[in-house]
This record gives sequence, C-alpha cells and structure tokens, in this order.
Amino acid sequence: MLGQMIRDSGTAPAARRKASSRGAVRIAPPAPRASIRSRLGKPSLDGLGGRLQSLLWPLLLVALGMGLYELGTRLMPLADRPVALITVEGELEYIDHDAVQLVIKPYLHESFLGIDLDGLHADLLAMPWVADASVRRVWPDKLVIDLDEQLPIARWGDQALLNNEGKAFAPQDISRFAQLPQLDGPERAKRRVMRHYQQFSSLLRPQGMVVSKLELRDRGSWFLTTEDGMEVLLGRDNLVEKMQRFMTIEQMLLQDRRELIARVDLRYSNGMAVAWREPVETTESGE
Repeated sequence: MLGQMIRDSGTAPAARRKASSRGAVRIAPPAPRASIRSRLGKPSLDGLGGRLQSLLWPLLLVALGMGLYELGTRLMPLADRPVALITVEGELEYIDHDAVQLVIKPYLHESFLGIDLDGLHADLLAMPWVADASVRRVWPDKLVIDLDEQLPIARWGDQALLNNEGKAFAPQDISRFAQLPQLDGPERAKRRVMRHYQQFSSLLRPQGMVVSKLELRDRGSWFLTTEDGMEVLLGRDNLVEKMQRFMTIEQMLLQDRRELIARVDLRYSNGMAVAWREPVETTESGE
C-alpha cells in the first residue's frame, strides 16, 4: 500500500503537467490605465501655429495699410502739383480759341490730381460748336483736351444749324451759312427731316437738281424747293416713291423745259400735275 502510494505520488506530478500543458489557460496581466494627461491629449504645435497666424495676419494687414497711407501722405505733395500746361487738339474751323480759353480759365487754379475733369468736360460740351470732347491728364502736370467740331449740313429755321446726325445747335451768328439748305418742321422731327433731305438730295443730285428748302408742315405734308426755284408738293405718304416717279417723268418729258416749271404736285396716287411759270413778256424798242 505504501508502494502504491509512492507510485501514485510519483506519477501525479507528470499527469498534472500533461493536463496543464493541454488545457492551460493563460491570463494576461491587466493593461495599465492611461494617465490623465494621455487622455486629455498632448498640446498640438500645428493648432498653436494656426492660431498665431490668424492673429498675425490682421496685424500685418493693418501695419501694411498704415504704411501705405503714410507713404501716400508723404508722396501726395510731390505728385499733386499745379497744372503747368493745357493743350487743345483737333481740326478746328469754327470753334473760337478765345472762347475755349474762357471755359478753361476757372480750372487753372486747381491741382493736377484735384482738377474736376468731369466739370471741365461738361463745360466744353456746352459750347455750341463742340460736338464731342475728351479731357485727360498727362503726367506730371499736363492736360490734353481733344475737341470734335460740329459739321453743319443745313439750317434749321432761322436761328439754328443741323449737323449730319440731325441734331440742332445754335451758334451766335449763322448768317455766313446762308448757302446751306433750309430745313424746317416741328422740333421733335429734326432727325426725320434731315433723313428725308438726304434721301431727296441723293435722288435729285444725279440729274443736276439741288434741294434748297425742305419743310414738314404741321399737318404732315412735305414741301420741297429746288435751287432754281421749282416747288415740289409731296403730300404725306410714300415720299420716296413719289420723288422717283417725278424723276422718271422729268427725265423723259420735262428735262428740256425744267426752267419753265414753277410747281409740281405729286399728291396724286398715279400721276402728277405741273404748273408752268408765267411767260416773260418782251417789249420791242422802236424809234
């Protein structure tokens, strides 16, 4: 029994080792807990740099603005000097140079940068003979004025002239333009009258006739007078067609007797009426 006990005691450790090798359960030691500092996180250098940049940029911009302002304040007296020279350019035939000088004179006391270019431009455009104007600065102390002159095409009534766009302007003296054709009509119809004048002139000129007067009356009727005194009554409608009809008949039948025609009435739909001049009576001198 003692031997049996010894055998049992001799074999028990081996059995326990085998059992532990086959079915052992290893328990890992518990992980150390994170410290409070690791849970909160370490301070980020990138985040700190971003906050510094967000604070520095406004300061840099303010400093730059103040520097530019200070620089401009110091340079302004050097740049804004008095205007030393004003030149007037353009092909001028009718514009009075003395009148231009009077317009410019109030602006001569202003500085190069302080001069009111818009005001000077408006005053120049208010001159009757100025169709367009431009004013520009030329560094460091020069002004250049470029003027476009009105192109008179016809007289408008007795007091004004019309340019090639049908716009009226009123110089002080239009007596020297008496050779221009006289156009007349309601104030609102200037451009319309000018347009028809140009159409009629282009039709009559190839046949040696010149428009001396064109009038649009209050009821809408048109009256034309040629340079040799022939009157043409056009009525209200289809003016160009009526004029073309007259030119065709005049070239075929009336060209040789044009100087005898006093008036042509084109107010008919398919024809025209001709009034002849009174024959000039001749007297024979006798002894």
